[in-house]
Amino acid sequence: MPGTHDLLFRTLSDPTRRGIFECLCSQGEQTVAALTAQAGVSQPAVSKHLAMLKQAGLVRDRHQGRQTHYSAQLAALAPLADWTNRMAGYWESRFDDLEDLLKRMDQ
Repeated sequence: MPGTHDLLFRTLSDPTRRGIFECLCSQGEQTVAALTAQAGVSQPAVSKHLAMLKQAGLVRDRHQGRQTHYSAQLAALAPLADWTNRMAGYWESRFDDLEDLLKRMDQ
């Protein structure tokens, strides 16, 4: 679905958002305070980035008392992985065609 791809690419195009998502992927569930300490930007900025990641389905939040915990939703990357695989298949076939052409030209 093109809209999904656009939203995911747009969301992950920002280096701070991508860093937050990567942090959640590698370190697991984190609070906003923990993410802010690592992100190098203000807490309101981290919250805005998390809202965009959540809108794209890349993170999920869980409330516990006064704290909100965020975790990465790796399944949300499936449309991008599918797109990347299709593009890789396309280019592999194009390179195979080019290789065949070059072999014929050498003969």
